Amino acid sequence: MSEVLSPEAKIPKVGFVSLGCPKALTDSELILTQLSAEGYQTSKTFEGADLVIVNTCGFIDDAVRESLDTIGEALAGNGRVIVTGCLGARAGEGGGNLVREMHPSVLAVTGPHATQEVMDAVHANLPKPHDPFVDLVPAAGVKLTPKHYAYLKISEGCNHRCTFCIIPSMRGDLVSRPIGDVLKEAHALFESGVKELLVISQDTSAYGVDVKYRTGFWDGKPVKTRMLELVQTLGDIAAPYGAWVRLHYVYPYPSVDEVIPLMATGKVLPYLDVPFQHSHPDVLRRMKRPASGERNLERIQRWRETCPEIVIRSTFIAGFPGETEDEFAHLLDFMREAQIDRAGCFAYSAVDGAAANDIPGMLPLELREERRARFMAVAEEVSAARLQRRVGANMQVLVDAAPGLGRKGGVGRSYADAPEIDGTVKLLPPEKISKTLKVGEFTRARIVGTQGHDLVALPV
Repeated sequence: MSEVLSPEAKIPKVGFVSLGCPKALTDSELILTQLSAEGYQTSKTFEGADLVIVNTCGFIDDAVRESLDTIGEALAGNGRVIVTGCLGARAGEGGGNLVREMHPSVLAVTGPHATQEVMDAVHANLPKPHDPFVDLVPAAGVKLTPKHYAYLKISEGCNHRCTFCIIPSMRGDLVSRPIGDVLKEAHALFESGVKELLVISQDTSAYGVDVKYRTGFWDGKPVKTRMLELVQTLGDIAAPYGAWVRLHYVYPYPSVDEVIPLMATGKVLPYLDVPFQHSHPDVLRRMKRPASGERNLERIQRWRETCPEIVIRSTFIAGFPGETEDEFAHLLDFMREAQIDRAGCFAYSAVDGAAANDIPGMLPLELREERRARFMAVAEEVSAARLQRRVGANMQVLVDAAPGLGRKGGVGRSYADAPEIDGTVKLLPPEKISKTLKVGEFTRARIVGTQGHDLVALPV
């Protein structure tokens, strides 16, 4: 029988830093949930912790630098550091582990989605305070997002080998979570008060491919491990709670067409986050992307015919190796014709280990940055025009901030706005004295104007 600490004993504290994308955030939540279940406390400062865990990102050079800098800060402020996440899987120039080459004094290094390995390192350096069967956490686990929205990871890894990406080398091939587990977690999140569920993965459209769309069970009923059935069931589970379901990282496969009618009927939000990356067929071939620009234009047109309210956000790369001025002009024309509602763009970054680095025609950094700026100018022009069409409409808004019950206004988001990456709805003070705003609840609002990427609305 393991020893249980007395109430007078010092409870061990763990500092935690989570960097990178929402997929890394969900890894952090799993680790924090396990730490809490075992009785560890978390510390908001390096100095106040017994050790620090840094969950890193290693996708592009800027993220690598940020992760290495953060590890250095944790070592300087605390001295006892465990590193996990994508950067932990990267090799250094000397052939060994990159993190250990740069910061040899770290206690342990693991790759991504390695909750047990991280906990093993914690146990080795900071013994747990009591038995883990003592339940100290809510059913939904520990979350790093506000209480009213949460990310739901449905799979890990990716089967694509895009030449600009090293994620498969860090996170492996696609591994889909059992659909019963996914739906159980979704239900627990809604029960805990979550009003918006953001479905994430490396490739949401491919959910279930690795298990040949195996049939699982939820609530005693068979459900296929496939995106269509997943989305249908998530919509059914969300409905009694009046909650939103939002889809991210959806590759534009033909199978996605089946989900659009569910958006048209309100089963899930009419919002798709689709990483197109480029439009010109030759660039897409060099990227080893799974679809061509022409088919994407036709597909977007069909989506909008089926669901006129659909909002499409995407990411693109400017200045990919070998990109000609004509190929880049093709991308700008695609943006104008496709009318992408929300777009982000990266200037191509030569990530260590990416196959694209060996493609002839690496462009000067200045040209890559210049093309990124030209792309964003067009993207913002398209986005502003599409936002302007909202003026005069009444929309449902999820309130994210409302000081003083919103008597002086607040900030929220419409179905067109994912947290952190899209715009917001700036809520004006309500005209009715009786009207209040509460964080995590919905309000109806009339759109009265636009402000850059944001809408301005009056609660009604």
